[in-house]
Amino acid sequence: MEKKITFEEGYQRLEQILSKLNNGEVSLEDSLKYYEEADRLITSCNKLLTQAEEKIQMMVKNREGKVEMQPFGDA
Repeated sequence: MEKKITFEEGYQRLEQILSKLNNGEVSLEDSLKYYEEADRLITSCNKLLTQAEEKIQMMVKNREGKVEMQPFGDA
């Protein structure tokens, strides 16, 4: 079972992978491993962002003037 990482940890690791791939001194085999890891990290980070967005709610007044909660992005 993979360890759950935070968004910040995933982003930092993605930056490390990008740096290694950009320096040009990584073998093809290692490049493929880094690519696969980066793909998993991107998926994980996107999932974390989606979860965070779903938790953010905005207060909006309805027609009767009452405050109600709406999911972020529906306003």
